[in-house]
Amino acid sequence: MPVDRRKFITLAAATLAAPAAFAVTRPIKAIAFDGFPITDPRPVFAKVEELFPGKGRALSEAWRTRLFEYTWLRTLGQHYVDFWHVIEDALIFAAKASAIDLAADQRDALMQSWLGLKAWPDVAPALKELKAAGIRMAFLANLTETMLDAVVKNSSLEGFFEPHLSTDRVEAFKPDPRAYQMGPDAFKLPKEQIAFAAFAGWDAAGAKWFGYPTFWVNRAKTPVEELGVVPDGAGSGMADLVKFVLG
Repeated sequence: MPVDRRKFITLAAATLAAPAAFAVTRPIKAIAFDGFPITDPRPVFAKVEELFPGKGRALSEAWRTRLFEYTWLRTLGQHYVDFWHVIEDALIFAAKASAIDLAADQRDALMQSWLGLKAWPDVAPALKELKAAGIRMAFLANLTETMLDAVVKNSSLEGFFEPHLSTDRVEAFKPDPRAYQMGPDAFKLPKEQIAFAAFAGWDAAGAKWFGYPTFWVNRAKTPVEELGVVPDGAGSGMADLVKFVLG
């Protein structure tokens, strides 16, 4: 049966326009936050420099790198421990690798500094605007519930977040799909209606692989990871996330 030329052209035009139309008809109803778009980790690494003057930057870099490598290795090897233990293990290794004598009191001081962290200055205004718009919010993070509770309390952010989605629930760190699946399961929403707010480029890639509309809060202004995907949006702070979600 021949196809009417006018109908064909109309259908083709609609097909080409589908991605934009899909974006309009797919409103964001919730945001799953990685821990660090909200939590400012800089005081931890300032403490490293305070304890080890002149060596803090190198130790911090080694600690940070090994920390995330351990999360990935433990997930792949199916030997999960919570993020608090990963942080400590990575610190001990980084100190040894850097030929730094890490005393027990120094190790404890650095570990406790994680429980004193507060939110970035731009967080509270953004959360207020999002909540006023009816956007549901929760952490979906590697951090333990205790660590997430601490930053909420330290920053007076009570009332903004639904129960924390710590990877302890599924015993798999991001970017394992089991971690990202906590969002749809908890919000009872399709993943297409949940924006994921990432801090690290690799997490933005993982969330995009999973299928979230992904916004990269790229505070460090680093390049996009070469992983075959790009986030749906990016900016240097929370105001940019608000614009992405609310339009």
